[in-house]
Amino acid sequence: MSDDLLPRIMIVDDSRIVRATIIKRIRDRFDVREESDGEDGWEALLVDPSIQLVITDHSMPRLDGYGLIERIRASKVARIRDLPVIMISGDEGEPARKRAKDLGATDFITKGTGTAELLARLDTLVQLGRSQDALEEAKSGAAIDVVTGLPQRLFLLRQAEQSLSYFHRHGGHVGILVIGLDRFDELVAAEGEQLGDALLARFAQVLAGAVRKEDSLARWGTSQFAVITPGIDPAQTHQFAERMRTAVAVASIHYRGHALHLTVTIGLASSPEDGELDAERMLSIAERRMTMGKAAGGNCVAGSVARTESGNVMSIEEALGFISAGREAMVRPGAREFATRILPLLRLIGIELDAQPAVYEIERKLAPDDRDQS
Repeated sequence: MSDDLLPRIMIVDDSRIVRATIIKRIRDRFDVREESDGEDGWEALLVDPSIQLVITDHSMPRLDGYGLIERIRASKVARIRDLPVIMISGDEGEPARKRAKDLGATDFITKGTGTAELLARLDTLVQLGRSQDALEEAKSGAAIDVVTGLPQRLFLLRQAEQSLSYFHRHGGHVGILVIGLDRFDELVAAEGEQLGDALLARFAQVLAGAVRKEDSLARWGTSQFAVITPGIDPAQTHQFAERMRTAVAVASIHYRGHALHLTVTIGLASSPEDGELDAERMLSIAERRMTMGKAAGGNCVAGSVARTESGNVMSIEEALGFISAGREAMVRPGAREFATRILPLLRLIGIELDAQPAVYEIERKLAPDDRDQS
């Protein structure tokens, strides 16, 4: 929520007069949602994530205030379970106050509480709730993307750093995938932003169901996602990416009565094959390869080594066949590796055609110092 929006509070009371009285006292400082009983209040909490605090009466039809507090504190949804809850009542007796506290009420006030004191308590509890949210976010290392429900870039960078550090010390592989939806901007321009959000949310669900428990998944950019896959080698990483690409390409997705043809381009990087680099540079390599794959036509897996659709390392003869068939995108990821393999032939050609400067430039590009620029 941006700082220029008023904090949102829900008032749950079966008396319209009581609700109106409270709203009149706090409306300059808070945005208010009204509900007439505990059941309506509970349903509102399930669908309205903007609510930051609840004020509830104790006696109401269907579900009273005590039952609402008990349900809130038993919720499996953290944003609901941790909400500050104030019980407001005309009963100043200690038993009512104790019962509310025992059930998990954050505070207890009477309907005769003055405006200044009421505002002070609300301000304090809203700020406390915000501080707790910020602390939890800092602990997790990432904010959650509201469209996809996935962690964002910071989370993935930290997970990548941990995986790379571990496998550099103990040996093994780490695969990194950056996945971009092809033609996303065109689809949004044609169909509207609602389609864009719907596609991103649906694709996030597909990815979440495809990754392993030990993998890390996050939203990486506007129409990009990234996955860290520790413990699998480049061939396995490529096979995983190819299965994902194929599944999206053959999926039947309909929007407003017509079918959408969606494809993805996936850029790969692998450690230690791409060098023992830091997490940010490794993700940058995968993202750059994804961008190159899109520029070559999209709907492909772009890794450090070109591979056939079965996942095998592509031979030079197979590469020439793909190029002849107009499928350069399959070959482009392995351009550096192919150049290295045929460098002796290129040197001979350079001598025969008096084109050594061109060959020298290729050799310079293939030098180890340029490796992370592939």
